[in-house]
Amino acid sequence: MKAKILPLSLAAIVGAIGFMVGRNTRNTHAEDQTATASLTSSQRHSGSGAAGSATSDARRNSSSARAVVEKSTASIAKGDLITRMQDLKNTTDPLERTRLWLQLIDSLSPEQFEEFVASFRAEGIPSERMGDYAMLLTAWAKADPQAALDYASKNTGNPFARQTILAAWASYDPNSAIAWAKSNHQGDGANPWMVGVIKGLAQQDPDMASSLLKEMPKSVERGEALDNLIPALLQQKGIAAARDWIDAITDSSLKDGAINRLTDRTIEKDPQGTADWLIAHPSEATNRRVDDALFMMARQDQASAMTFFHKLPAGNDRSNALRGIVNATAVDQPQKAAALMDTYSGDVNNRMVEQFVWHSFRQDPQTAVSNISRLTSPEEQEKMYSRTLDWWMEQDQQAATRWVNSNTLPAKVVERLNRNLEKQQQNAK
Repeated sequence: MKAKILPLSLAAIVGAIGFMVGRNTRNTHAEDQTATASLTSSQRHSGSGAAGSATSDARRNSSSARAVVEKSTASIAKGDLITRMQDLKNTTDPLERTRLWLQLIDSLSPEQFEEFVASFRAEGIPSERMGDYAMLLTAWAKADPQAALDYASKNTGNPFARQTILAAWASYDPNSAIAWAKSNHQGDGANPWMVGVIKGLAQQDPDMASSLLKEMPKSVERGEALDNLIPALLQQKGIAAARDWIDAITDSSLKDGAINRLTDRTIEKDPQGTADWLIAHPSEATNRRVDDALFMMARQDQASAMTFFHKLPAGNDRSNALRGIVNATAVDQPQKAAALMDTYSGDVNNRMVEQFVWHSFRQDPQTAVSNISRLTSPEEQEKMYSRTLDWWMEQDQQAATRWVNSNTLPAKVVERLNRNLEKQQQNAK
């Protein structure tokens, strides 16, 4: 029906939903940049000005850091264990603190670990100190894994400590670690301790780690184990071998999980090779990821992506490929992306239209909402109009209202817009 909504002078709708979450199909990498500037002769001699002040501050901080390090080193030489640990917290140089922390851990005897770990945990462990905790548990696992696991079982509620200890133990004595993991798990669900074992074995013996992983039922734990195994397979055996390993998996759920994780690690460096592999090995996961590969390819070289697309026969792979290209184009050039859907309308499906709207809406809301009518499902159209128009009305009520008043929309969408505006008008009184 033709939209007839309330006047433009109303305040923006409150509480509009954040529609544009979308999919994150790209990996971005931040690069640190440093710049140096030469001080003038007067600045260097006078020590005045911003540069001189910054230099003086840096020198004072450096001297302070050295003093703290010297104090910590002295404490390590003659203080008790807990005092040494407390002193290390004052060491501001992260490299020096890590070096001293390793020295302190190396100085512990097997009998001293329990008291030391208990003291470390007593004050709570902030996220920035989890690495220290992992190093401490790893060292204890190499000194006395049974004692470390006994302590962790009695005093820790989440699996982190036990998995960390088992990973260290499995790296040098896998059979004992496996035996402990099996004997300390009850029930039919996935064994959480096997995650640690697989993590420790992944680099040392990926074949054994693979065998253990395939014995696990579908679960969060199996996914965590897979997260550790895939990078190890890539490092130890290379992409081709990792793909062969995945091809041999008979469990469809495990196979899809492995495909997704391997794709995440190859798609940026080799999007075309990744796309070729996905298309050559059809599955639920590959059907979902072809568009990601073409998205990356188009962001890097759209001409190559279009050449790849044109070689594909009509069907799901071709539609998936076009979806990736359309999404990549919509991020910066929504109108060009819409033109691609016009040119290759036979390859357009509802999923492509929805994702086009997600990727283009913030850049060009008018082009985005104007293409919602491509959806073949009336219910999906209503949902998409409601989500996008709510957000647009919040961001730019005048532009959104002009578009709504100039277009024919589903009756339920218009009714909903009017209800929202009426509520806003009442709340403003």
